[in-house]
Amino acid sequence: MNGSAIRLSNHFNASDSALSVGHYAELRTIEFDGSDEKTILIADQVIEAPNWTPDGQWLIFNAGGELWRIHAEGGYEPALIDTGTIREINNDHVVSPDGRTIYLSNGDGHLYAAPIAGGEPRKVSNEHGGFFRYYLHGISPDGETLSYIAIEGDEPRRVNIFTIPAAGGPDRRLSDIDRPNDGPEYSADGEWIYFNSERAAETPGHAQIFRMRTDGSGIEQLTDDERVNWFPHPSPDGQWVVYLSYPPETLGHPPDKHVILRRMRPDGSDMADITEMFGGQGTINVNSWAPDSRRFAFVAYPITARSKSEPT
Repeated sequence: MNGSAIRLSNHFNASDSALSVGHYAELRTIEFDGSDEKTILIADQVIEAPNWTPDGQWLIFNAGGELWRIHAEGGYEPALIDTGTIREINNDHVVSPDGRTIYLSNGDGHLYAAPIAGGEPRKVSNEHGGFFRYYLHGISPDGETLSYIAIEGDEPRRVNIFTIPAAGGPDRRLSDIDRPNDGPEYSADGEWIYFNSERAAETPGHAQIFRMRTDGSGIEQLTDDERVNWFPHPSPDGQWVVYLSYPPETLGHPPDKHVILRRMRPDGSDMADITEMFGGQGTINVNSWAPDSRRFAFVAYPITARSKSEPT
């Protein structure tokens, strides 16, 4: 770990999401091979889901319903990004390829586009007659299309994959199944959408990594193991996919689990562990690769030494 990590206490707005007793949050970066792990920020409040800006200078994360940015090399306190009247931002946000816009999911269940320099967001998503909530995960390499999952319909509600023009427009359904899907994200060449799903599960919660063509066709399963695998993130150079691996029998993507960050080639080959930590929800919900495809960012939620014996 480096020595330039910033430590903050009660810096962010109060949030409904609180750390478990004895935990703290660490924003870290690491090389794709597991080397050169650095801590950028340590906080006693929940911080989640870093994005790396395309110029390589900044990490953007959410905390307390707001967006913040911090220098990617550490040594400076985070700065608030002005998002106008939008104040319930969750851990589903992505940066446009030109670095000018951040697209985000809000607590009202809609998608917005905000200037990274700050300003009032514009609404991207549509109103639906029934229950329909948007959760953003990806943006196409040309910046024209957003990929997201929607929680939709009456109970029991379904979780399916859709796309929508980044400028606003009609929603396009890519999956229509009763089993949960999540984390849809574009490959660097724009030919594939990677995602996790329970579509092949024999037991509840056993999500694995898949990919499909951008029209929803040609679905391929890429992982098939006893662990529960979530949130695949293709690298900008198209060489690697990093994903979050939970212990067997995990349901959903909860916090406070012993998790592994793993890498594989885009076709599912050459799998390897990168690092292990205490984390889960908030660790790597969105793409956090550096533009050089050497490093990526994540959030760990370790337990303080005096609390390691306490139940979690």
